Amino acid sequence: MKGEILAESAVRFVRELGAPAANIWTFLTDSRKLPEWYGEGAIEPREGGAVSLMGGHVRGVVTGWRPQEFLGYTWNVFSAGESVSRFPISYLEFTLDGSKLTLIHRPIPQAMQSQTMMGWHTMLDLIAAGLAGDFPKRSDLFPKNAERYGVDLTKLNKG
Repeated sequence: MKGEILAESAVRFVRELGAPAANIWTFLTDSRKLPEWYGEGAIEPREGGAVSLMGGHVRGVVTGWRPQEFLGYTWNVFSAGESVSRFPISYLEFTLDGSKLTLIHRPIPQAMQSQTMMGWHTMLDLIAAGLAGDFPKRSDLFPKNAERYGVDLTKLNKG
């Protein structure tokens, strides 16, 4: 029996943030800045380091750590109290080229693609605003991005 090639879906965003790479890196990795866009969390600053984001809802391992150039980590979603996730592992890559940030998140199950696009668009909006010294609430940005990606927030909030 022969193997087969599977198509993998991914989301990609490229944002010109108009800030030095050092400032962007701080937003991506510093536990004091993560709550401004990602929620409570910590990223251990080395390959193989632990990742805990959104109060432990998202956990993973750092797969790439090149300050001000590249950050990669696994992304696994856990429900409260779970020690084993029922969701597939995803991979995140943040690449910096000066003030340009490229984000790739893969794989994304088809049923989650619009929701994932809305979420990352919102989080990147929060990073851009934070770099400019503004700190809007995530909930204020969700409606615009939900409309942009066709996400019904009433259904999303029901779980």
